[in-house]
Amino acid sequence: MDCKINHTKNVSCFYSHKNLLLAALIITYTNLVSFSSYAAEISGRVMTEGQQVIAGAIVSLWNEERTQKLSTYTDHTGYFKLQTDFVGKTTLRGRSPYYRDNNLPLELNENTVAEQLIILEKMESAQEVSDSLPASAHVTKLKLDDEETRGAVISQCNYCHQLGNSITRVPRNKDAWSMSIKRMEGYGAFITEEEHHKIKDLLFDGFDGSPVEVIQTLDYSPELAQATIHEWLVATPMSFLHDTIVGENGNLYGIDEGSDTIYELDRVTDKVTLHKIPGTEDLPEGGNFEGAQLPIGIFTGHHGPHSGVQIDDGRMFFTAALSSVLISFHPDTKQWQLYPIPRGFLWRKGIYSHTIRKDKNNDVWFTVLGSNMVLKFDTDEEEFTEIKLPSNGFLKWMTDMFMGTVLKIASNWPKENYQIALSHHKTLDGGRQIFNWPYGIDIHPTDGGVWYAKLLDNKIGHIDPETLEITEYETPYKGPRRMRFDKDGILWIPSFDEGVLMRFDPSTKQFENIQLPLLSKNEYEVPYALNVHEHTGDIWIAANNSDRVLRYIPKEERFISYPMPSRVVWFRDFEFTKDGQVCTSNSNLPAYAHEDGLPAFFCINPEGRAIAKPEKFEQISKNVGE
Repeated sequence: MDCKINHTKNVSCFYSHKNLLLAALIITYTNLVSFSSYAAEISGRVMTEGQQVIAGAIVSLWNEERTQKLSTYTDHTGYFKLQTDFVGKTTLRGRSPYYRDNNLPLELNENTVAEQLIILEKMESAQEVSDSLPASAHVTKLKLDDEETRGAVISQCNYCHQLGNSITRVPRNKDAWSMSIKRMEGYGAFITEEEHHKIKDLLFDGFDGSPVEVIQTLDYSPELAQATIHEWLVATPMSFLHDTIVGENGNLYGIDEGSDTIYELDRVTDKVTLHKIPGTEDLPEGGNFEGAQLPIGIFTGHHGPHSGVQIDDGRMFFTAALSSVLISFHPDTKQWQLYPIPRGFLWRKGIYSHTIRKDKNNDVWFTVLGSNMVLKFDTDEEEFTEIKLPSNGFLKWMTDMFMGTVLKIASNWPKENYQIALSHHKTLDGGRQIFNWPYGIDIHPTDGGVWYAKLLDNKIGHIDPETLEITEYETPYKGPRRMRFDKDGILWIPSFDEGVLMRFDPSTKQFENIQLPLLSKNEYEVPYALNVHEHTGDIWIAANNSDRVLRYIPKEERFISYPMPSRVVWFRDFEFTKDGQVCTSNSNLPAYAHEDGLPAFFCINPEGRAIAKPEKFEQISKNVGE
């Protein structure tokens, strides 16, 4: 093929290893264009070899350092547009299910306006297709017909990572699977011995290395073409960037539970600043969980910062899952303060502080997962108030009373996992049913009531903030996790175990249930968390086994599915910027399982671009075969 060059434009052609035209026509105009926020603009279309446009294809632009990635989606005509401040030797990638990625070198300067036609080549082999599919497709190979075993697998094998991604589906012999399961039990996968052996066998049988044979269907919504996604790679392959909060200054603060570090990202300058949490020198690795063999040998935290919130005076408060302290940090003064949580008789209090929220008085409330408590911290008086939650049964009461003692005894033998042998989830064959696990928490926007979710007891509860009276309600679906209120006082709850969005009206005590959309038959979804946009009322949901974010629009009763530009995504809390972006962090454990090998900040801008399709591109598309 000849690629002609004239005086007004520079035309380059790209070929694949099979000498097929994968990227035809990159036309770079040399005229100067001024943008208010960006320097360069890239637009174009994504098409197949047969000249069919691809709607919903993901077009991503890497910066030269490969530390940032900016992505968008094609519209129903295959058209895309990106505006960027990236300069230098960038890489433009086209991606769509069942097609091979097309990575194109593209040199940009501050004045570049480029039009790019990206042609994608169909995948050929079953193995190639299988390797490109998300974890949700691969778990269809597991025989989860037994409801009890299915419940144990979904509930206990997806806590911190996908099941079925490129690392967790690697074929192993039964002994290796047993060792892997034991390691997960050391971190808190509470299964019986019978469940251990059943899970070992089904993982051995299902993840055998052969291609998975499913056909996934991704819904296309017009809103995709308006969105952009900005990723910033941060931290290390060994980090555990659990939650991220948006500061009042607009910066992102990523909470690395594995290294006791807060990563601060300035989204304007792209500068990343590390803030090390003090007070680790007197703590063992793993904190209260010193006796546990923590997963994959990479969990090296002492405090284990987990969840965060910022109050009006600028202070940020972080729960410390491992060390039984509440951590305060002021981003302006860089001042830290540690507040020890009273441990009580038999060390039963302060075990694994979890999710934290603030009330209208700027006091903070947080769940304490292992102690079956909610704690309130008065940020002015610097005092804790304990709210002991109902145990709901003798075995759960035993857990509430003696879990701290078991951990204390096990700590005498670091990383030996003796807490498993001492726990009655094994000795009395109780499994995960011996735990309550208060997990998510939120504050009612009008009456200030405090609501929590018990992940393993399948309940939500209400705490009267004045009397501290407690009322609990069974949820219709299992695994209520991180929930949020909308501005009208409706509580939205993700069912982690059963892939359902639950709507609860505190005034009527009534539930409504909405099934999350799946990509193919026999898949399951594990929605970890959600948040409700204050102005639109839309609910953003972490659909963590399929590399998607779901957006539910209540007034229209429909979902929009945003496939992510990166494979192996595991999102926790969502927070919103003042301009409406939806931000979070990718925190699959281990981080090196992510496609890009590192944790990352993600910000989804639902209105990141406006479609302004140039007429001249119509003729380029018609002549693509010439």
